[in-house]
Amino acid sequence: MKLTKKHNDLNLYIEEDLIEEIGAIALKHYPNEFGGFLVGKYSSDFKSVEITDVILPKKYKSTPTLFLRSTDGLEGVFQKLFEEKQQYYIGEWHTHPNGSSNYSTTDLDAMIENANCETVQIKNPVLLILSITKSAVRDFTFYYYDNEKLISYEQ
Repeated sequence: MKLTKKHNDLNLYIEEDLIEEIGAIALKHYPNEFGGFLVGKYSSDFKSVEITDVILPKKYKSTPTLFLRSTDGLEGVFQKLFEEKQQYYIGEWHTHPNGSSNYSTTDLDAMIENANCETVQIKNPVLLILSITKSAVRDFTFYYYDNEKLISYEQ
């Protein structure tokens, strides 16, 4: 699957199987929000990003309207991923149970914090939000962070 963001012509690539895998993980945690990290790589000209996998947090807090993840215990995981596959943190994903795939102010604030974090090596992380019900993924939206704004990708 290829999603294209018209702003800055940044292309996003992700396999449909990976979206289905993320959806299956999400449904296991219903009715609570859940999420994780998106990993992959950018093209040499930084005009394309490919999401290749997800990493799930080892520690998190989750309710029907809140998801707070920790990076505790994952430093080595990210280091190994970079050393072995030259892949790294691309962004975040999480669910909105019984809600839309639109981002909230809390989501935007979290992405601003991530982009400004000293350990994050990219300034334009990707955010994926999945709208889920008890039995299905209703919708999902990818966002591109740019200058304290989240801009949705187009399919």
